[in-house]
Amino acid sequence: MAKRNKRSDSPLDRLREIVVAWPEIDERVSHGSPTWWGGKKTFASFHDNHHGDGRIAVWIRSDADTQEDLVSAAPHLFFVPPYVGPSGWIGVDVDVDGEIDWEIVAALLEAGYRAVAPKRALNLMNE
Repeated sequence: MAKRNKRSDSPLDRLREIVVAWPEIDERVSHGSPTWWGGKKTFASFHDNHHGDGRIAVWIRSDADTQEDLVSAAPHLFFVPPYVGPSGWIGVDVDVDGEIDWEIVAALLEAGYRAVAPKRALNLMNE
């Protein structure tokens, strides 16, 4: 059995570790998946074998240029998720042992959060 990251037991735990400190974060289940909101808008959701795709992944609000760059550079890690992909969201396979750069995932999550978070929350982050 592959050894997990020492900081957490699962990709979902690791995602939670990244976003927990940001202001006005809310996690709740949406469409059967843990989903994170910054204020009233979603910026990420976790999916475990979504409709049988075989992936453990996070879908993150992004833009079309970032999505295209990442999918082109590493299609075994990044993908265009269904439903939200046409809006620029990026899918990240977070269960590829030894290949996930959690700093990149954290940066993508933060950018997604900053795109939807209320100004008062962003002001708290910038203090």
